[in-house]
Amino acid sequence: MAVAAEQGKRVRGGSRVRSAVLWDALRALVDRVAPDGGPRDVVDVGGGTGGFAVPLARLGHRVTVVDANPDALAALERRAADAGVRVRAVQGDAVDAPGLAGEGSADLVLCHRVLEYVDDPAAVLAAMAATVRPGGSVSVLSAGRFGAVVQRALAGHFDDALRTLAGTAEGAAPQERAPRRYHTREDLAGLASGAGLKPVEVHGVRIFTDLVPAGPLDADAASADALLALESAAAVHPVLRELAAQLHLVAERP
Repeated sequence: MAVAAEQGKRVRGGSRVRSAVLWDALRALVDRVAPDGGPRDVVDVGGGTGGFAVPLARLGHRVTVVDANPDALAALERRAADAGVRVRAVQGDAVDAPGLAGEGSADLVLCHRVLEYVDDPAAVLAAMAATVRPGGSVSVLSAGRFGAVVQRALAGHFDDALRTLAGTAEGAAPQERAPRRYHTREDLAGLASGAGLKPVEVHGVRIFTDLVPAGPLDADAASADALLALESAAAVHPVLRELAAQLHLVAERP
């Protein structure tokens, strides 16, 4: 599969582990929206340079990327051309996705690493709900609050960790691409429900990987495989997934 090939580029080391759990969840999600293996309509909101869009297009799906950054969209078009696929690139903000991509136009909507940067996450989730067709799915990836608490505490930033735990911390300026908002599983489920979506499952992404040195993993494939097995098991653990650097929510439009 094209998604597996994308993972195959990272066969060794921590980089592979960082992305594998999310790719596995996306592969299952694609199988869910396309059980017959046929092409489906996918909208990737905030999809940037096409890290997810191009592999999905290689699977034969019709993919549209909505992103506010024209440079990222130019890089997406080059990446798609290099891969020999076509991806539709549309410039615009996430909240305008229904008008840009088409209301009720997608079987699957990706909204990855968007909610932590926008002014109104609820409005963005409502836009995702309006873009997906009834019976379709929405994939949301956002920075996890409790994972950020652990990372900041381990770095010695105890005041920041306490503010993050209380939900009052903000990251650096948006142009630095540091999250200014962190979410819990309950936050994401609440946003999805408020938008009229039905939360289905939540995965923890990068629970341990960001806490261990990359060097030994890059040098030892067996250690990377063992960490990947641990990450996969912890991704759905009701306690450990809360400590993930990122939370992945799957929701459906009834």
